Parts: sequence; C-alpha cells; structure tokens
Amino acid sequence: WVAEYVASSDLKKWRFEHPNPLYAWEGACIWIPCEILSPVVPLENITMYHNPNYDDSIKEYNGTMFYRKTKVKEFPYQKERVQYLGNLDTNCTLNINPVHVHDSGLLGLRVMTTNDKWMEKIHLNVSKTPFPPRIQLPERIEEYQTVTVTCLLDFACFGYDIQLQWSFTELNSSSVSAVASTSLSTKTVLTQNQLTFCPQWTHHGKKLTCRLLHSSEVLSERTVQLDVKHHPKVKIQVNANETIVMKGESVTMTCYVTSSNPEYKTISWFKDNIKKLEQKPTLILSEVTKEMKGDYHCEASSDLGTGVSEKVTLEVLYAPEPSKVSIHPLPAEEGNSVELVCISPANPSATNYTWYHNEKEMPGRTEEKFQLSRVVLRDAGHYSCLAENIYGRGERGQGAELDVLYTPKNVTITVESSTPIREGDSVTLRCAYNSSNPEVTHYKWSPQGAWNKPSSEWLRIQKIAWNAASISCAACNPKCSWTDPLNLHVQYAPRDVKVLKISPQSEIHAGHQVHLTCDFSTSYPKEVRFFWRKNGSLLKEGRKLIFDSISPEDAGNYSCLVNNSVGQTLSKAWRLQVLYKPRRLHVSIVPGDRVMEGRKAALTCESDANPPVSRYAWFDWNNKDLQCAEQTLRLEPLKIAHSGSYWCQGFNHLGKGESPPTTLTVFYSPETIGRRVAVGMGLCLAILILAIWGMKIHQSWKRTQSQQGLQENCSGQSFFVRNKKVRRAPRSEGPASLGCYNPVIEDSVSYAALRFPETNTQRTGNAGTSETQGPLPKEDGTVTYSVVQRRGVGDYENVTPNLLEDEGIHYSELVQFGAGKRPQAQEDVEYVTLKH
Repeated sequence: WVAEYVASSDLKKWRFEHPNPLYAWEGACIWIPCEILSPVVPLENITMYHNPNYDDSIKEYNGTMFYRKTKVKEFPYQKERVQYLGNLDTNCTLNINPVHVHDSGLLGLRVMTTNDKWMEKIHLNVSKTPFPPRIQLPERIEEYQTVTVTCLLDFACFGYDIQLQWSFTELNSSSVSAVASTSLSTKTVLTQNQLTFCPQWTHHGKKLTCRLLHSSEVLSERTVQLDVKHHPKVKIQVNANETIVMKGESVTMTCYVTSSNPEYKTISWFKDNIKKLEQKPTLILSEVTKEMKGDYHCEASSDLGTGVSEKVTLEVLYAPEPSKVSIHPLPAEEGNSVELVCISPANPSATNYTWYHNEKEMPGRTEEKFQLSRVVLRDAGHYSCLAENIYGRGERGQGAELDVLYTPKNVTITVESSTPIREGDSVTLRCAYNSSNPEVTHYKWSPQGAWNKPSSEWLRIQKIAWNAASISCAACNPKCSWTDPLNLHVQYAPRDVKVLKISPQSEIHAGHQVHLTCDFSTSYPKEVRFFWRKNGSLLKEGRKLIFDSISPEDAGNYSCLVNNSVGQTLSKAWRLQVLYKPRRLHVSIVPGDRVMEGRKAALTCESDANPPVSRYAWFDWNNKDLQCAEQTLRLEPLKIAHSGSYWCQGFNHLGKGESPPTTLTVFYSPETIGRRVAVGMGLCLAILILAIWGMKIHQSWKRTQSQQGLQENCSGQSFFVRNKKVRRAPRSEGPASLGCYNPVIEDSVSYAALRFPETNTQRTGNAGTSETQGPLPKEDGTVTYSVVQRRGVGDYENVTPNLLEDEGIHYSELVQFGAGKRPQAQEDVEYVTLKH
C-alpha cells in the first residue's frame, strides 16, 4: 500500500471524512456517510473491497469486491446488497443492507481519477447479536438536583428502524422528559435517548434500564443501579403516641434514620428550632413542664448535609398563668374604638374571665376580649383580668394603661445606590424616620408598581425607566407621614445651587420654626440628592432642613450640596444666626471665691446671648442692687464685710437672664489676726491687773474699817477678823479673860483680847440689858470675847445665814461694860486672834 500510494498520489492531496469504525449486527444494515474533502476532481472509478490486499507485482489491489462503479452519465437505482449512494464528485456514501457477521473487517474504498488513485480504509464491526446500548450517568447524583442520563447506541441506518426506550417504574411521568435523536453524518453514526428527571432519595439503589427495540421487539438492554446521594431521612416516634400530656408527666421521643447516603454521623434534638443538649437518638422528658410545650424535631447529619424530621408538637395541659392585658390600639385617641384582650396562657384555653378597671370588678365582662366602641375619658385607667379553665383559676398579673398616638416624624428617603443613576440601572431606596409612637408597622411607596413590596422600608427598582415618576414614601403606625417626592433623573451637574430660607421671613429667634431648603436652577436628568453641611461637616441628607424649634446650638454656616450621576455642586455658605435672650449666666471670681482682705477681687458676669448682653445688674446676698451696669464688678480693697453671695442679671432687647448666687469669702489677713490677738491679750491682762488691784483695795478697806470700828463706841459696833480656819484646842485663860461659849460650834472658837483702862463704869451687854459690874480683878486690864462659829450655817453667830460668807472674816460685837463714857483708847491697842 505504501509503495503504491507513494507512486500514485500525495498523502496530503486526498482527505476523506466518514465515521470510523462502524458497528452493526447480523441482519441489520450499515449506512456509511462519506465525503471526499480533497481533491475535488471528477472520479473515473469507485470500487469497494472487503479486506483488500495490495499486489506489488501488478501494482494493484485485489480481494473480495463488494461494489464497482465506472463513470457514466446516470446512476441507475441498484438492487444489490451494497449500494453506492454518492456521486463521482465528493459524495461517497454507501449502504450495505443486510449486513452479515462475515462482513466484519476492513472495507477499502478505491477511487481513481484520470491522473490519480487512492485507497480509503473503513473498519466494520458486525456482531452476531445486537449489542446493548451504553448508559452514561453523571459523576454524582444528588436528590432534588435535576440530572440527564443518556442511552447511546453506535448504530443508525436508514431503512432499519430502531428505538431506545427507558424503563424505570419509580419515575413520575409528569416530571420526566425523554428526548430521542439519531445522527447519521460523516462525523458520527449514533442513536441516543436522553432522560432528564429529578432524582428522589427513594430512587437510591433502584435499577434504571435502557432497551433497544426493533419493530417493538426487544433486541438488547442495559441496566444500571442508581447511586443517589441524599441527606439522612429521619422521623420521630413518641411513646404511646401521646403528645398531649399533663404537667409533670414524662414523654419519650425516638429519632429514627430511615435512609442516609452517605451514612449519618450525629443526631441532634431541637425544640422550637433551638438546639438542645441531647445528642442521642432518644429524648426523655422526665417531668414535663409548661415550658416544654412546643415543636420538637430531630436532625441527622452526614458528610452530605443534614436531614430534618417532621415536627412533633407537644402540648402540656395546665391551669391559666398570671394574666396580662393587651389593648389595641394602644395608645388610643379619644373617640376611637379600642379592643381589650386578656392574655393568660393556659391549656386548654381559659373559658371564663373576670375584668377589673382601676381594681374594681367590671360586672358582665366574662369574655376573653371586649371592645370599647368610643373611648371617653372615664374609660382611661388601669385594666387587669383573671382567667379560669377546667384545671383552676389563674392570677391577676400585669395590667395595662390607655395612652396617645402620633404619626412618624421626619420621614426621609435615602438613595442607597452607590453609582449614579441612569436609565436601566438598579436603584435601591430606603424610607427612614426619626421617631414614632407606636412603632412603625408598615410602609407605603408611591407610585405603586410591580417592584413594590408591601410593608417594606426598602424599595428596589430593577431597570429604571427613563420617564420614571417621582417617588415618595410613607411610614405608618397606622397613620402615615409622607416624604416629599424624590426625582431620579441624571445628566449634568446641578447649577446655581443656593440655600433658601423658607420661614420665618424676619429675623430668627430661639424657639422659632426654621425651614431651609436647597435650591438649584436646573439639572438634566433631574434626579438629584441633597446633603446639608454645617460648618463644613455633613449634617443630613434631604432637600429640606427643618428646625421645629431652633436653638442657639443650631447657629452656624450652612451649605447644601446637590449631586447627580454627572457631578456635584456646593452652595455658598449661608450664615444661620439665632437671636436669643441671655442664658447660662454665672459669676466667676478672680482670683477665686476665697480672698484675703485688703486685696482685689473681680466678679465677672459670664453669659451666652445673641445679640450680646447690653446691660448688666449686680446684686448682693440681700438682693440689694449694687448699681453696677458693667460686666465686671470690682471690689477694691476687700473687706470682711464684702463676704457673701453675689448674683447678676444680663439684658438684651429679647429679655433678661439671671445667674445663680456665687459666694465670695473674705478672710482676715495675718496682720489683722495679730492685732486682734494682741488687743485680746491686752484686755485680758488689764482685767487681771484690775482684779488684783481691786482685791488689794478691798483688803485694805476692810483693815481700815476694822480699825475704825474698834476705836468707836463698842455698843452696836462690829469688828471683823480674818479667820484662817485653823482649828486649835482652846487654852485656859487667867482671871483677867472673859469667854463666851457657843455650844453650837463647840471646838471652833476664836478669841480676841482687848485691853481697856480700869474703870468702875456700868456697861451695857450685847443683848441690850444692863448689869452692874464690880471692879475687875487687879490684874491685866484685858477682857477676852469669844465668837463661836456654827457648822453648816456660817463661821459667825451674828451673821445672817443666807448671806454669802467670807471664809476668813469673823464678825464680833463689842459690848461696853459699865456706864459712862469710855476713855479714849490708847494708841497701842493690840488685837489678837487665837486660832486653833
């Protein structure tokens, strides 16, 4: 072949296209699609050999000749077993009908032209019996994931009808599609049937068969076993199927895994979708409480995923719990309808209710809920209730009060899209608000559209149209507050952006409502976003800036920024001035609130006002006007009298403000303290000297008085003697001494000796009686008188007891003995006091 081919042709010149190899079975046919790609020249001769051999001696092929064709003008229909269906140009298609087992081998197609020749080889494989089709399965089959299974047969022949048919009893015909197709081309000869279905976990391990049919007769078939990966399939079984139990009883639940591919690894229990600690197939609830009621399910996990069982609802029977009251709507407006509901969890539900209003039972109210058709003021107050079922009565628990609604405040739309908005873009908007009572329950968007989700704060518009209408939103509770419409056009940056003051028209005072808006002349498209800045910092988003009650803190430089998808423009800063009366007044003291006398103190009245304070007034702790209209009150030099509380007032044309009192304490200087101490010590010393001097004068006076009294007539006169109160035993006197004994004082006796000239004169006694005395003994002319001191009364018997006593003074009365004048006493009279 090689020598012949080299001698007659160039390998690169001849190119054929046909299937290779070809398959068939005994009694069927073979259709050989064939095309000569190059060279494109008229053929002189076409011959088909079966297992051809090249004879080098004659330089030609020999073998069983299946077909031979020479160039003629027409190609009449041929009834031979081998038919040439092509032409002498490019189509070299052949058909062998019927085909036999001994036809297997190599077919050689010998083509010749005027100047060239070629042998094209085609392999033919004919089996004795029909061969089974092939089934192509996906690498992985998972439940609920649609798959396509292909049944293939490398055979097709016109005039020999065959059919590939699927056999799978588990499939639901409504969810299965089978598409059969046949390919007879120069590239492939193929018959196939594609089965598309959604596998279920029940298909796992089941057999899928593809049958080859000819005239309704099964020629062959192929069967495969499905390996369907699926999550674990689990179910719960409850002991005695009792899912309604009394409080305190026990319940046992078991989690069964009916199927799992791959095998499950763990089991978990859940109550109300909350995972419990139990990881075992059996869940035991030893003592059921009312908190244990709910939906139970178990989950089994494998490498593929988790299988979830159906829920088992456990009901626990118990008496009503402490109740609470729900009022709807709450708060309510007067005149509206209000519904009151008594909520008291119980199983079974409560059948009888008792209602209380302000702790008083409401007669006739025994239902779970009742309605006040038109609420009036007397209906306000505290409501409570008590519930009862067949297992007992509950308790009165938490009550409820009636209250007032207001609509949502400061509702705004914010554009959440990160890119400029153009036609066809996806736009996300958000409806936001500041406050609401009650809370916002739903939202509304205008205009309505298919893109609108009810009760959602988010609005998502897919592929926005060029003529999209302005959009606004409302937050409802249930009354609705709407935003201003928001335009969504984009082309060029906004022009002539400026801040406009809408209200008030005059100057702005604190407490006024101020409405600012951001204005611009034009923008195309007109969709813009507005931002407010205060002193260069971003304040908020929105076209309008509304101050319901302006405050001084709101003053500043405001500017607004308008942007669209093209660009942005910032306005000139607009100065917001807020006028307000003086406030936050307080008194500051320099150098401090404690200052030494003699120094300076400056009290400054500090305030916040716009326009600034034009006049001040100062007051002291007695609210006395200090007649100072300046901001600073100066006290120089400071005195102790300046100590006290000071306060001030500030005035502008809007009003006045007043500060709280501030206390100034002025303390003594060291010099003043020294002077005062010196003066005090001097006074104390002077008083001490005067006291000592007075005592000395008093003692001197008493001595003088005592001496004068002894020199006068002794009748009715007194003398005093300093008594040191030293007790001594009395000694005997001679006959010249006379003693007067006082038995009261016993041993407390004082003696005085007086010397008188001798006389025979009659004297009067101290008791006022007269007696005649004889001549005294001729001894010493001394007479002794005694005064007896009484204990507990006084030291002297002739002193009134209730008078203050002097410890050292004794009073004695001198009695003149005899009659007549007593001669002048001598200068050398001696006074003697005997003390013991």
